[in-house]
Amino acid sequence: MKKTQNQFDRRTALKALGLGSAAGALGVSSKAIAQNDQSEKGYTASGMDPVKITKVRPILTAPYGINLVIVKVETDQPGLYGLGCATFTQRAHTVVAAVKEYMDPFFKGKPVNTIEDNWQMAYQSSYWRNGPVLNNALSGVDQALWDIKGKMAGMPVYELLGGKTRFAVDAYGHASGKTPEEVVDSVQSFKEKGYRNVRIQLGGYGSTHLTENPPYKNAGFGSPGDTTITPQAYKRGTVEIFKQARERFGDDIELLHDMHERLQPMDAIDMIQRVEEYRPFFIEDPLSPENIGWFKKLREQTSVPIAMGELFNSPHEWLEPMSERLYDYIRIHISQIGGITPAMKVARLGEWFNVRTAWHGPGDTSPVGHAANCHIDLAVWNFGVQEMGRFKEAAFEVFPGMPTIKDGFIHVNEAPGLGIDIDEELAEKYPPVVYNYNWTQLRGIDGTPVRP
Repeated sequence: MKKTQNQFDRRTALKALGLGSAAGALGVSSKAIAQNDQSEKGYTASGMDPVKITKVRPILTAPYGINLVIVKVETDQPGLYGLGCATFTQRAHTVVAAVKEYMDPFFKGKPVNTIEDNWQMAYQSSYWRNGPVLNNALSGVDQALWDIKGKMAGMPVYELLGGKTRFAVDAYGHASGKTPEEVVDSVQSFKEKGYRNVRIQLGGYGSTHLTENPPYKNAGFGSPGDTTITPQAYKRGTVEIFKQARERFGDDIELLHDMHERLQPMDAIDMIQRVEEYRPFFIEDPLSPENIGWFKKLREQTSVPIAMGELFNSPHEWLEPMSERLYDYIRIHISQIGGITPAMKVARLGEWFNVRTAWHGPGDTSPVGHAANCHIDLAVWNFGVQEMGRFKEAAFEVFPGMPTIKDGFIHVNEAPGLGIDIDEELAEKYPPVVYNYNWTQLRGIDGTPVRP
């Protein structure tokens, strides 16, 4: 039998929750019967069977050419396990080692129900913390424990987080092209699919295709795969795609743009001011974390909504900017900060300062990670918008039950837990690939490295 079917049924769930057959028949108000049943079977005082973690193991697969790290947490209850996303595709093998060498021995024998306690103790276990490798490894376990808790409760995770505050998750599509005309045609195709929100990009990040024969390459400097940005060309092209998109669609669609931190602060401010008349839904990652002090200056100069945070690892990176209302959308990558447990705290923090969520959801967020994103999105009041691309058929085969998109809305599988599984035998048929670093290798025309 393929390793995909979760054999943990509702009867098993009731037993794991400490409810015997007699109590189930008479109702939970039959306290004496329930307590006697718990005492005989060694249940905890809270009524919970002390379900324990027996194994934490990574699964590395690349069904659509991107290295994904999934964590599977197994328990001492037959058929009961959980899945979580630990994908750090640029350092996938390092995360795999962290799960094997540190998460597995640390969590073995611990109860599955004490998610907060487990998270806090694991977070501080390395002493040095808030690095992407260990945070992703911890995230895989954390998401898996929420998956398990949902299965034990017989509920989707969003119910455990407070229940739905919307019927589905509003998403945005990614429209791009080498010319403004191609970009606008791409927007049209998303509009026809029912999308109300579309991110527009002229070429790749920074419109690097607009720079040909940069001087540093003619001088033999750098590496063949390096890309080049000319800031003024990028700025002109971005203004033009906003202009043409608004001319064709008016205000019938929301337009987003990702700067990916590729401009110096004054250039970034200048470009945002120039697109302001075209009413962007938000501009994403205008400044790098190294330039975080410039956000106050940016805020003073424009009314364009700002989204930020996908490179953040530590609460200290987002706490002050959110509390000072320097961002309108928080773009944290939830596996990079440690999973659902800290992401819910970020969302609750944002509610107090009118900062909405827009979790990072590119192709190197696994389908399990997308499911986790969406369960949070359904539950939190201050949800903004969700990034999620369209997946190849192989993804749906390897990850049965993954979220789907219809008319620009993401829908989760309503099964208990995160609603998603993995076919491990099929996953093995998609071995990890050699990571291509080219997209991060960006230079100015003289060869100066530019941080993405």
